[in-house]
Amino acid sequence: MRWAGRALAQQRGDEMPAPERSAKLALKVALDELFFATEAASGALAIGPREWRRVRREVEGAHALYERRGWLADPVSYHRTPPPLLRATERDARLAHWNFSQLSFESGYAPALDAPGRQRYLGYEPNRNAHAWLLRHPGPQRPWVVCVPGYRMGRPAVDFAGFRAQWLHRNLGLNVAIYVMPFHGPRTVGRRGGDGYLSGDFLDTIHAQSQAVWDLRRLLGWLRRQGAPAIGVYGVSLGGYTAALLTALEADLERVVLGIPAACFVDLARVNVPAGLMRAAEWLGFPLAQIQQTLRVVSPLAMPPRIAHERRFIYAGTADRLAPPHHAFDLWLHWEKPRLLWYQGGHVSFLMEPSVRELLREALSGRAMLDEVRDAALATAAAC
Repeated sequence: MRWAGRALAQQRGDEMPAPERSAKLALKVALDELFFATEAASGALAIGPREWRRVRREVEGAHALYERRGWLADPVSYHRTPPPLLRATERDARLAHWNFSQLSFESGYAPALDAPGRQRYLGYEPNRNAHAWLLRHPGPQRPWVVCVPGYRMGRPAVDFAGFRAQWLHRNLGLNVAIYVMPFHGPRTVGRRGGDGYLSGDFLDTIHAQSQAVWDLRRLLGWLRRQGAPAIGVYGVSLGGYTAALLTALEADLERVVLGIPAACFVDLARVNVPAGLMRAAEWLGFPLAQIQQTLRVVSPLAMPPRIAHERRFIYAGTADRLAPPHHAFDLWLHWEKPRLLWYQGGHVSFLMEPSVRELLREALSGRAMLDEVRDAALATAAAC
């Protein structure tokens, strides 16, 4: 990562495991190449040269606004507390062998009145409503896990498979809520789900990331008012980035798991966009350094987590092609070195890694979360 200092680069070399070359690992890496080859050129420059001038103006305007209001110095202050979610629609749904319900509600998110890109963002009509897929157990309330999907997810079949939702529901005994990220699934505004999130319109990315944590905070409050005794959060890839950001704003979470997380959007562009395009962008004056500074308001590396150290969990692949392993490593350092699992695999192969499943069992079992709630209540009572 170009923005890392020498000390951090050295620490990565000393503490971050290297991939162990094998035929099995080569097949896992090939899966990454197969599934993500179409994304290789859709990073920071997918908007095309004609839009660069507008994006540059917006980034410069946003940077000046954020600096003037103190948001770059204190990114947490950029995020407003959303109102409670009091009105939501829930309807039964079925897909193959999955019986679930779809929760829908008006997001209510809007960028600041004078924020660059505000009117364009508000014009994305499908994005105004938030959605989540719910799997509930009958009977007494159980702990919930709120799942935050990755880029290009957002459809029930993909989300249920990607999170092994039935395993979380049946084997770990959890109620499951899978949030739909802005611009994904029923919120899609482009040709494919996710179009617009990482296209190079960086103000759209900032607003989408801000909306994601806004919606999630409303969803968390709704679950608590429904009687949820404990809530964990589990994000993968882009959802891992979002879950990490959420921990800077929400303290009342029993467990948070970051799976194959991204940590820096500009670095993702540098890693995945062809080097020639990146050099051309810099030569044409595309302000990557200023973009990175402006993105501080939605960077999980710019804000400390508010949840206890023992409630933080991370897993990552040593040969991840899309979210390179140094992203997880940097989040691990920022989170003060909590429980971290490295597996010998890539981005896609997390679904087939037994060690990942064991970490999830350790982190998210309903009994563990309820025990944590009980212990906290006993400690509070003893203090009183």
